[in-house]
Amino acid sequence: MKIINKSKNARIILNNIMALGILQIAGYVFPLITMPYLAHTLGVLYIGKIAFAGAVIAYFQTLVDYGFNYTATRDIARYREDKEKISILFSSVMYCKFCLVLMSAVILGCMTAIISIFHDNANIFWATFILLPGYAMFPEWLFQGLEKMKYITILNLLSKLFFTIAVFIFIKDKSDYIWQPILIGLGYIAAGFLSWYIILKKMNIHFLAIRRCHLLQTMKGSTDIFINQLMPNLYNNFSVMLLGLCGTPNANGLYEAGNKLVSIADRMLNVISRAFFPFLSRRLDKHSLYAKYQLVLTICCSCALFIMAEPLIIFLFSKEFVSAIWVLRLLAVSLFFLSMTHIYGVNFLILQGKERQLRNITFLVSFLGMLMAYPVISFFDYLGAAIVVGGTRAILGCSIYLYSKKCK
Repeated sequence: MKIINKSKNARIILNNIMALGILQIAGYVFPLITMPYLAHTLGVLYIGKIAFAGAVIAYFQTLVDYGFNYTATRDIARYREDKEKISILFSSVMYCKFCLVLMSAVILGCMTAIISIFHDNANIFWATFILLPGYAMFPEWLFQGLEKMKYITILNLLSKLFFTIAVFIFIKDKSDYIWQPILIGLGYIAAGFLSWYIILKKMNIHFLAIRRCHLLQTMKGSTDIFINQLMPNLYNNFSVMLLGLCGTPNANGLYEAGNKLVSIADRMLNVISRAFFPFLSRRLDKHSLYAKYQLVLTICCSCALFIMAEPLIIFLFSKEFVSAIWVLRLLAVSLFFLSMTHIYGVNFLILQGKERQLRNITFLVSFLGMLMAYPVISFFDYLGAAIVVGGTRAILGCSIYLYSKKCK
C-alpha cells in the first residue's frame, strides 16, 4: 500500500509538472512571437512606458492576491476531499479579492487625480488596471490546491493565444501602445469566466454567502504572507518606478528588455516549485531532495542566460536595446538567489508555519534594498536598477536559506 501511495504521489506530481511545463513552454513560445514585433513596432520609449505602468499596477496585484495564492492553496490541499470546506474557502477568498479590486480602483483614481505624473499618463495606468479583475476572477490557487494543474494550463494557453493573435491585429505603430495592456487584461478576464464555469458546473464547488467575521478571519490568516509578498516590491517594482520618475527617457525600456527574459526563466523554474507545493504540504520530509534538483536546474538557467545574453537581446529586441545586455547578465546571476527564496521560503518556511519569521526577514532586506535604490539608480541609471534588484535578491536568498537551516 505504501508503494502504491508513493507511486500515486509521484504520478500526480509528474502530471502537474507536465501540465505546468506545457504552460511554461508556451510562456516562452508566445513571447518569442510577440516580443520582437512589439520591440520593433513600439520602440524602447513606449516599452518603457508600459513597464512603468506595470510596475505601479504590480502593487495592486499584490494587494488583490493578499497571500491567498499560498495560504488558500495550502488549506485546499489539506481539505481537498471535503467539498463543503472547499466551497467555503473558495467563496471567502473570492469575496475578499473582489473587495480588494474595488479598493485598488479607488486608490488608483485618487493617484491619477492628485499626482501629476499619474494624471498625465492616466490612460496607460487604467489600461493596465484592466488585468486586475481578471486576475482576481481566475482562482489558480484552487486548481493548484486540488492538484488540477491541467485547468491552469488550458485556460492560460487560451489567454496567451488570444493576446498573441490580437497583438498583430490591433498594434500597428507606436500610437497603438495602449492596446498592449488592454489585450492582456481582456485575456485574463476571459480565462476568469471560463474558470468559474469549470468550478461551478464541472467540479461541483459552490459560491456561498459568507459572514463578515469569516471574511475578516480569512484576511487575517493571509496577512503575514501578503506582507511577505509586498515587501520585494519595495526594491523590485520601486526600482522601475524610480527609473520612470528620474531615469533617462529610455531607461525603463532597457531595464525591461533584460528583466523580461529573467522573468520568463523564473516562471519556468516556478513550475517545479508550484507543482511540489501541495505535495510538500503533506510530505515536508522530501524537501531536501526537491531542493537539490531545483538548485541544479536554476544554475543551468542562470549560466545559459549569462552566456547567451548578447545574441538573445539583439535577436529578440533589436540593436536599439543592445545596452540591456548587462542588465540581463546581472539579473541572470540573481536568478539563483531568487530561486532560493522559493525553495526555502515558500516551499519550506511557509509549510513550517513560519510565515511571520519569513515576513520579518523579507521586510528588513527589502527595506534595505529600497534605501539603496535611489542613490544607486541616480548614479548608474538602468544598470543601477539591475544592481539593486540583483543585490537585494542575493541578500534575501541567503538570509532565508540560513534561517531555514536553523529551523531544520
